[in-house]
Amino acid sequence: MAFRFVHTADLHLDSPLRSLSLRNPELAALVGDATRQALVRIVDLCLEEQVDALMIAGDLYDGDQTSMKTARFLATQMQRLHEAGIAVFKIRGNHDALSKITQELVLPPSVKVFGGRAEAVELKRGGLAVAIHGISFARPQAPDSLLPKYKAPIGGAVNIGLMHTSLAGAPGHDPYAPCSVADLHAHGFHYWGLGHIHQRTHHAGERMVIMPGMPQGRDINEAGEKTVSLVTIGEDGAVSVEERLTSLAQFARVTVDVSAAADWRGLMDRIGQALETERARTRSDHLVARLRLTGESGLAFRLRRDLDLLLAEAEQRAERTGRTWVEKLELAVVTPSLPGQAVSGDPVQELGVLMREEVLPAHAFRQEVRDLVQGLLDDLPPEARRLAGHDAAAFDAFVDTVIREGSEDLVARLAAATGEEG
Repeated sequence: MAFRFVHTADLHLDSPLRSLSLRNPELAALVGDATRQALVRIVDLCLEEQVDALMIAGDLYDGDQTSMKTARFLATQMQRLHEAGIAVFKIRGNHDALSKITQELVLPPSVKVFGGRAEAVELKRGGLAVAIHGISFARPQAPDSLLPKYKAPIGGAVNIGLMHTSLAGAPGHDPYAPCSVADLHAHGFHYWGLGHIHQRTHHAGERMVIMPGMPQGRDINEAGEKTVSLVTIGEDGAVSVEERLTSLAQFARVTVDVSAAADWRGLMDRIGQALETERARTRSDHLVARLRLTGESGLAFRLRRDLDLLLAEAEQRAERTGRTWVEKLELAVVTPSLPGQAVSGDPVQELGVLMREEVLPAHAFRQEVRDLVQGLLDDLPPEARRLAGHDAAAFDAFVDTVIREGSEDLVARLAAATGEEG
């Protein structure tokens, strides 16, 4: 008899909204409830597939979560699994270690929460012996590898390991129980169910090592469809993995080149077409799009001047598309360059040409802006400084964007003040 289970991690239940751009109350409500709906979908999948277990590799909660509404919701979902005879195996990650409801919540007896010392739970499925290994974060920080603490594979059994780890780490992020993928493969477990990194990755090698990613994105930085793993382990130890969709709302960056748009109506048609195309390839129930308009256009002044109108009409196009939302609108549209000449009699456009050709390329000006941006970043908390990138190249690109978009905004405001129609 095969042993089947669903592997997930990083649900971050009831995570507070992380984007100030979600000012639409309906969109905020949708995204705010999406993590709960993802868990409901995971439980539904377990019931439909009649699996033996649900494995949660950490960060079920989100930090110092204190809401007992979250606790009651979670208990209800775990009870659904308990009544169906489906076991739950869970380890605590760095966010779970902060949660106050972790110790207060009473869960059904079929839910096994691993403690701060490595354990192995052995069970039988027909003629198949299974050993599930896990260890939880005792504290939010885990700077050292947890792998040496895991027990050796149990002979004659299919061994499954749950671990919350940053693996080799990532620039700008603290290490959490770091270890190498090679060491995981060498440990001898048939399947490693990982958690912590929010992007799905299959680490190919001798064994099956899966980071499932999070089952529901929370903002544009967690874009793309989100899934869980449906795992089947045969009596011969062979492991097969299916990826199953769980995200209710899917974030996506949608770029629209408006260079060919002759007028406002043509521009809105291009936005509508881009949203429809993205909606058609989105499997999740809802598409939450960040629109970025690019290209050279004579409408550049008007777009910046009438940004509120542009956003309202884009949101209307999204509504007509169906189950589609505009989370934010970014402008990277510039006025067509006029080398060596300005528009006669138009002082605003003459200023725009002068800025593009002489002021903005000047090294002294760029350095002044660079110093100003760096000074502002220094006043921000460390976690907020990442908006300017993680290295010198990314910071320079950020400064270039600030200069380009700032100059366009300035000219657009001047045009509006002088009655420019675009």
